[in-house]
Amino acid sequence: MGDLLLVRHGETEWSRSGQHTSWTDLPLTPDGEEQAKSLAPLLSQRTFALALTSPLGRAIRTAELAGVTGSVVEPDLHEWDYGGYEGITTVDIHRARPDWDLWTDGVPPGPEGHPGESPEEIGRRADRVLSRVSAALPDGDVILVAHGHFLRVLTARRLGLPPREGRLFQLATGTVGRLSLEHNRPVIAEWNTKP
Repeated sequence: MGDLLLVRHGETEWSRSGQHTSWTDLPLTPDGEEQAKSLAPLLSQRTFALALTSPLGRAIRTAELAGVTGSVVEPDLHEWDYGGYEGITTVDIHRARPDWDLWTDGVPPGPEGHPGESPEEIGRRADRVLSRVSAALPDGDVILVAHGHFLRVLTARRLGLPPREGRLFQLATGTVGRLSLEHNRPVIAEWNTKP
């Protein structure tokens, strides 16, 4: 049974400033490109039975720079749709809604085509990805290159927790998490790993 590796894309201007970024597909900053390149030695010793990336350019570029070959775009790896909070920081949201919490309150609708998503909706997408991953893990390691909030929800679901418990797993840009098994139970083996 292989391990599940989770790679958060490298830094973008908005990840650096703390702006919620889902469908706005910003490129990696120069630092973000360096973060992605620096992951190559961590990943080069592994052969992947399955490599999936988010459809967004920042994740695809991170996979390329990290040396992940043969990756397939998986639409369900898209970041949380932040609806009306796209491009807005938590600090700014708290000015109007001091008690707001993404993990329990979700987001308001945004422009057409971006209604926003609840933690439960993200959890359903994560469960679909995990179903696909589970079919490949008997053949070896699986790698997912995607986004911070989505990968946090996916981690919660892999560990048998509700989607909102993704709040417990802060994941920095340009880092790797590794989910493994201990006594046949999913566990976090490594988190926020970088060279």
